[in-house]
Amino acid sequence: MDMELDEARRGFGKMGFGCKHYRRRCRIRAPCCSDVFHCRHCHNESTKDGHELDRHAVESVICLVCDTEQPIGQVCTNCGVCMGEYFCRTCKFLDDDVDKEQYHCKDCGICRVGGRENFFHCQKCGSCYSITLRDKHRCIEDSMKNNCPICYEYLFDSLRETSVLRCGHTMHLQCFHEMLKHDKFTCPMCSMSIFDMEKFLSALDAEVSMSCIFSHGFLMPSLLAYVCWLVQGWIVCNDCRDTTRVYPGMAGQRKCCHCQSYNTCRVAPPVLPA
Repeated sequence: MDMELDEARRGFGKMGFGCKHYRRRCRIRAPCCSDVFHCRHCHNESTKDGHELDRHAVESVICLVCDTEQPIGQVCTNCGVCMGEYFCRTCKFLDDDVDKEQYHCKDCGICRVGGRENFFHCQKCGSCYSITLRDKHRCIEDSMKNNCPICYEYLFDSLRETSVLRCGHTMHLQCFHEMLKHDKFTCPMCSMSIFDMEKFLSALDAEVSMSCIFSHGFLMPSLLAYVCWLVQGWIVCNDCRDTTRVYPGMAGQRKCCHCQSYNTCRVAPPVLPA
């Protein structure tokens, strides 16, 4: 009977308290300003001077059931309620919504969501990635420790899902989808194509070939006829980074001769050594 009462007391109010970021039965006292907030994100969003709360520096919490302030822990020392079904003493973090499958990554130094078995930590990129990307992504040192190139929010500890592009750069998944809606198919950081463009390039090759067929002394009109009218010069490929020399009247003057991509741009001629 006593055990049943203890369990009932412990589970009282589960998922009934919290903020828009987390469900928990306590608030935290920010050591930087001594004010009380539901979580560090609530703190960071409310500060006028832009200072942020160090999650590891939190020392005390206030139980939302009995309003008792106490050293941080999982169970309230006064009423016995569990203040968070998930509790990480390292991050000083509590959350009732365990469906997120939280886990602590020692290498990241913070808690992640999605289940430990579904992620691995890439030492070079400096963050946890889906196991579907193991040995299948291009590493960029500390790629997640940057701002999203679309919305400029810091990615490493963002609550929003992130996407790893073919080039290795990262952004929010939502921002990635918004970029596609605006017909942007290259990385905003390095301009590399974000998809395998093989089928598109094949269709473009056919279009370029048709556009450069001369009939009765003039160039037949086409959407891509302009490629035959560029002056002699050099192009650099945004996909393989190689340079190609192009000439007037050359079919596909925007095409890289190395990887066959049309994701190129004009550049100045290379400077040869004297």
